[in-house]
Amino acid sequence: MQETVKLMPLTGATILQVIPELSAGGAERTTIEIATALKAAGASALVASRGGRLEQELAAAGGRLIRMDAIGAKNPITALLNTRALARIIRSEGVDIVHARSRAPAWSALWAARLTNRPFVTTYHGTYNARSSLKRLYNSIMARGDVVIANSEFTAGHILKEHPSAAGRIVCIPRGVDVQRFSPVSVGPERREALSRTWNLLEARKEIVILLPGRLTAWKGQRQAIRAVARLPRASENPWRLILAGDAQGRTAYVQELESLIAEQGLIDRVSLVGHCSDMPAAFSLADIVLAPSVEPEAFGRVAAEAGAMGKPVIGSDLGGQKEVIVDHVTGLLTPPGDVEAIAEAVQTLIDAGPERRQRMGSAAQTRICDKFTAGALQRATLSVYDDLIGRSA
Repeated sequence: MQETVKLMPLTGATILQVIPELSAGGAERTTIEIATALKAAGASALVASRGGRLEQELAAAGGRLIRMDAIGAKNPITALLNTRALARIIRSEGVDIVHARSRAPAWSALWAARLTNRPFVTTYHGTYNARSSLKRLYNSIMARGDVVIANSEFTAGHILKEHPSAAGRIVCIPRGVDVQRFSPVSVGPERREALSRTWNLLEARKEIVILLPGRLTAWKGQRQAIRAVARLPRASENPWRLILAGDAQGRTAYVQELESLIAEQGLIDRVSLVGHCSDMPAAFSLADIVLAPSVEPEAFGRVAAEAGAMGKPVIGSDLGGQKEVIVDHVTGLLTPPGDVEAIAEAVQTLIDAGPERRQRMGSAAQTRICDKFTAGALQRATLSVYDDLIGRSA
């Protein structure tokens, strides 16, 4: 599906986005999408970061990486040094707006923006839960922007609850999906075949593929998913396979725990930990059912949105931003967070539904994402925020 994106011109403007690294998360992906829009609008897109696997995509988008290896450091002395470095960049590059996307570097970015009298924007990409007053103070940096962008209505409500002083500065701009990249017609058979080989699916094409994408961390619900599929029939006319695709990011103990759980449940031949996947459209294309069983609130629900854009039904937790993406029993199924039995029942429901009913649900999901949650909509709204701030400071 093609999306026509008409952007307001920002000719000659320079925007500096600040983010610790350019890996594969939602904040990082949005950074690339905004760099793409800035280039198309005639502006310069700078990104202060220590870099990562998305560096080439940033360059292809027309953005420029300004490497700062310690930009994510929480040490106060390092933060002060980062402030001075960012202030020099702002002055030398003629930066018009500073946009921070993560807490630790946001403190340095705020101070640098104030030193240079530049507008400061933040995007609240997570819930940033606080269990102490000190942690709430640390989190409050993300609510101190001249404009505070919330990536869902859920996030906007969370900001107001945690930081009431931000009222009047919050703008809700939902995360968007690149519906040209995440489209069923965009994935050719060669990409499906390549990923099938990588995941050892070639001999099991008749299996129903259940995909849980996301970094390997406990709150993403991998434990619950393993325990849920252990309840499914193993000898049936609908054989299945669970794929856990995601980067461990150094959490070796958690990976070992998941491997032990898979073995304990007798699922070694049914559940696979496949690591990071660089071709998520192909991954969704191979899936019949997508799981997003987070046990803590997702600020938006990127997995549900990307899978929906690919025409796949999603089983997600009934909390956080996912509730805005998934329409229960229309585009997917919602289950109580952490409820293993409910997840198992939902998976069995979609297995029993058969391919035609799953396809109808997936088609409804695709329509919803293309109507409400596109990268183009995010780009237009964000550039409008920049344009307004530049106008105020002129």
